[in-house]
Amino acid sequence: MSAPLLCAGRVVVVTGAGRGLGRAHALAFAAEGARVVVNDLGVGLDGTPDPDSPAGRVAEEIRAAGGEAVAHGGDIATTEGAASLVRTALETYGRLDTLVNNAGFLRDRMLVNLDEDDWDAVMRVNLKGHFLPLRHAAAHWRAEAKAGRVPRARVVNTSSGAGLLGSVGQGNYSAAKAGIVGLTLVAAAELGRYGVQVNAIAPTARTRMTERAFAQTMAAPDAAGSFDAMAPENVSPLVVWLGSAAGPGVTGRVFETEGGRITVMEGWRPGPTADRGGRWTPAEAGDAALKLLAEAAAPGGVYGAEG
Repeated sequence: MSAPLLCAGRVVVVTGAGRGLGRAHALAFAAEGARVVVNDLGVGLDGTPDPDSPAGRVAEEIRAAGGEAVAHGGDIATTEGAASLVRTALETYGRLDTLVNNAGFLRDRMLVNLDEDDWDAVMRVNLKGHFLPLRHAAAHWRAEAKAGRVPRARVVNTSSGAGLLGSVGQGNYSAAKAGIVGLTLVAAAELGRYGVQVNAIAPTARTRMTERAFAQTMAAPDAAGSFDAMAPENVSPLVVWLGSAAGPGVTGRVFETEGGRITVMEGWRPGPTADRGGRWTPAEAGDAALKLLAEAAAPGGVYGAEG
């Protein structure tokens, strides 16, 4: 007897699902029995329009395999686009169980060359594009809970190693992805009473966004068919599990995932402390800081930093 499908009966929304990680997530959810709303605006890496919008193709791919899916091409970094996304799930399938926030893009510059438009564009798609779908989905789930229909809802946000450690040439992207971690922690704390669990992943995989940055290290499998550690499909099993009704109580967590490795990331925690019970002079504060730093663990290296 085969094992029951992990997401049978659930309705899952995946943003940025036309390619790369989002496409892999959408297909993996469908394979576990979910009905999927495939969102993708269909733009290039820099956010400019792409005439070949992929959301419909992924939805058709799911249907061709015997699953259920509908495409959504709205801009989820706008209030109407995010509201429409939630509406599409409810009007098409009558419910919403899981939101996977995956949409994002890059405009890489060193800080001295990073202009305001590049900053605003990356913040808009990566951070605002997480907030607005989350806000509209959360409003629906809160209403359900208040009506006595407490959901087993799940949100999976997409951060990055750049958001956890920083990445040279990606000040805007690093800040946005760090913001997603903060948003995840707040949402987990606020929405738990409504039956919503919220977690984040920091994935490493070969996608349009990473292929240039990691071209030397992200090799495809060799002719013998060895494990392709950088395939986006490696990330999706954890996302599907986090988006299922399994794992009650798993919320407010960040998982790094690469190849066959899953790591629970541990964020800021109090380290060495000194308290004199009164005000320090600047010199005394400096002496105390140096002594504490000598006792503290060294920080992780920023991606791309020399040395």
